[in-house]
Amino acid sequence: MKLIKSLFIGLLLVVSLQARQEVNINLSNLEIKDFIKLVSKITNKNILINHNINGTVDLISTAPIYDDELMDVLVSVLESKGYTIIAKGSILELVRSVDAAKYNAKVIKKGKRADGAFMVTQSIKVNGENVDIVAAKIRYLISKTAKLMTMKESNTILVTDYPRNIETIKKVVKDIIENSAMNVQVQSIKNTEAKTIKNKLDSITKSLFNEKIVSQNVQIVVDENTNSLILVGIKENIKKVQDLISKLDVESNSANNGVQIYSLKNSDATSVLKSLTEIISKQTYKDPSMKPNVSASDEINAIIAMGDPIILKGIKQIIDELDKEKYQVYVQARIIEISKNDAENLGIKYGFDGASLTSSGLYSFSGNFGGSAVAGSVGAALVDSITNGAIGDIAVGFDALALGAAIEFLEKNGASKSISNPSILCVNNQESSIYVGKTVYVKSGTTNNSVSGITDNFKPDEIGLTLKLKPRVSSNDKVTLNAEAVLENIIGESESGHPITTKQEVKTQAILRHGESIIVGGLVKSYDKNEVSKVPLLGDIPWLGELLFAHNSVETQQDNLIVILTPYVVSNSEKLSQLQKDLGMLENLQQKYNLEVFQNIEKQGFNTDAKEEDKNNSDKVKAMNQAQMQEIE
Repeated sequence: MKLIKSLFIGLLLVVSLQARQEVNINLSNLEIKDFIKLVSKITNKNILINHNINGTVDLISTAPIYDDELMDVLVSVLESKGYTIIAKGSILELVRSVDAAKYNAKVIKKGKRADGAFMVTQSIKVNGENVDIVAAKIRYLISKTAKLMTMKESNTILVTDYPRNIETIKKVVKDIIENSAMNVQVQSIKNTEAKTIKNKLDSITKSLFNEKIVSQNVQIVVDENTNSLILVGIKENIKKVQDLISKLDVESNSANNGVQIYSLKNSDATSVLKSLTEIISKQTYKDPSMKPNVSASDEINAIIAMGDPIILKGIKQIIDELDKEKYQVYVQARIIEISKNDAENLGIKYGFDGASLTSSGLYSFSGNFGGSAVAGSVGAALVDSITNGAIGDIAVGFDALALGAAIEFLEKNGASKSISNPSILCVNNQESSIYVGKTVYVKSGTTNNSVSGITDNFKPDEIGLTLKLKPRVSSNDKVTLNAEAVLENIIGESESGHPITTKQEVKTQAILRHGESIIVGGLVKSYDKNEVSKVPLLGDIPWLGELLFAHNSVETQQDNLIVILTPYVVSNSEKLSQLQKDLGMLENLQQKYNLEVFQNIEKQGFNTDAKEEDKNNSDKVKAMNQAQMQEIE
């Protein structure tokens, strides 16, 4: 064997008992043609060289290699020069790499493993994916001179390349198919609606899977006929979604699964339904079928709701708030009529300004019955013993007791009269009314009948006082009270015989504390009163006495109609009974207070200077009133 430009050639053949042979070889600057001859001799293969290939080979081996691996080295060297070897029977032919497919490269059956050193042809079946897309993904794996084509009709890739490259391609194609293979699973929903579960899963999977990676997404389709979810995706992701479904598909706490009947205890079903309907109409639902249906049953005073259990839970919270026991306000009203003339005469007798007894003057006047203006033992003693008292949750101050004493004093002395003392229990934010009056028949016309002649026609009319109240509770001890008082009265008749009526109306709004009073005034009635003054005995002589010993006069009278309103806030029904007991105790205390005040006024009057006596009797009266308070409590 002739060596060209060989610096060193060491060749040692070690023949073993096995079929393969180990070769220790080191090549340096060996001509390619000589290397081909060397490989041919070692492998015992006939190689046809019909191309002139220039170049050298350098191979450094520190460990033995098998003789058949020398063929792989030769093919690699030839590939770098653009050539390869094709087997033709027992002869190996050296050809250009780009033309290898034309020389009937060995065909490996589909599914079989490709091995050896020479280029072969094999078809690769692609299942479940577009063959062109897969081919585009693996094209970079083939060698420069390999050939690759796709057959769409069979979804197959046909490739001519070295066996090792083909095996690599097959593995990659398999991974692509497995990773992108879509599985279909049908998941039955047992305890709720499939739509409900699907809406929840849509939100969860957005954060669970990367939407930008198509293969990661799981499509969820609702089958309403079977109440099931159809899942499409890769196995791993479908398994994650199924685990979520098992946790979400739990039996609802609702006994009737989507239907609830809420019995109302404190509210009217119709008014609650109106509020619910308004709230629901303003809500937006991703799935319109999830919108709940609500209706009212007047017979059982209940709300019937149908829908998703989670939505019904929110509706229940709203109903619970709307059906809370409402505040009530117990209003005591005192309607009194004060005569201006009689009050002036009473003021002259006892020494106070009777002309000021209007709605505002009544407050000033009541100060005489509980303040320093009262002489004797009434002032200091009563104020000290009662001002800081309390009955139940009603603060008993001298202002309230003094006002009651003032009204009682006027009535006792004929300067006022009580028209009515009604009480009414009002529901918070609802209007209530009190009517005090009478029905009169007012002539409305005449009828001329040929048989009975002229007949007068009358119609009924309500004449009296109408009081309308609407409370609005802002706290346990404070209420805003809207009050409207209307006074109608008959003051005479016209020349035609029709009654002349008057109508007086006042409206007000006040913020009052629990147990605090407000006086609504301004309803004034004026009329003329005939008075006869005569000499006793002589004035009773017929004609002569009326002429000489009697005098007729017409005096103009003026009456002030005053309405006193006192609200008491009732937070729950149990407190109403306690309030009635407290008011009874308060009335008892008022009577004892009035008795003490009137006795002192009869003795001392309003202008008597009895400071020394007040000082001497102060301790005695204080102890007495404290004992009375204890007795009442």
